Amino acid sequence: MAQINAKFVTSNTDFKNCPPARFPEFAFIGRSNVGKSSLINSLTFHKGLAKTSQTPGKTQLINHFIIDEKWYLVDLPGYGFAKVSKEKRKEFEKMIFDYLIHRENLTCLFVLVDIRLKPQAVDIEFMNRMVEDEIPFYIVFTKADKLSQKQVNESVDLYKNFLLEMWDELPPIFITSAEKHVGREDILKSIEQLIQSSPYKIGKS
Repeated sequence: MAQINAKFVTSNTDFKNCPPARFPEFAFIGRSNVGKSSLINSLTFHKGLAKTSQTPGKTQLINHFIIDEKWYLVDLPGYGFAKVSKEKRKEFEKMIFDYLIHRENLTCLFVLVDIRLKPQAVDIEFMNRMVEDEIPFYIVFTKADKLSQKQVNESVDLYKNFLLEMWDELPPIFITSAEKHVGREDILKSIEQLIQSSPYKIGKS
């Protein structure tokens, strides 16, 4: 598994203060405690790149990392908003959706869901919002190592069937385990393919 060069760039509360849109950008989001920080650290092979915590909702800023000097990885706050006030919740929602809707070089959003759970209303509501706003996204199932292969297959099939009751087609889906680096290469390969067609690719004006 190839090591990649990952460096923290900046944290912001407003998309207008994010780094200049020079590179294609790939953002990661999910409900609190879905294992987002662990997955980001697995993707980059940098153990402490994204801060992991036993306390859900730790990420409260738009965090940019530059990868191999050719694309941005963005760690977004979760949308479960564990243990925050209504005012804070509204602030987080505005910050996240302003970024998702207006960030011009956002190439794809990776939406993380816990493979052990049946479709959760908060996840479905968020993904439907992405469909309505025409924001391209992929679905990433996390914590696959916690289930048997049979359970993984059943859980994914259940999710697919649920979504197909609402949508005509499914976005790409990845099955991952941060602990065992399952799915890492598949996600990085998909990012590499998207970079090739991005107007923000290095060398394009």
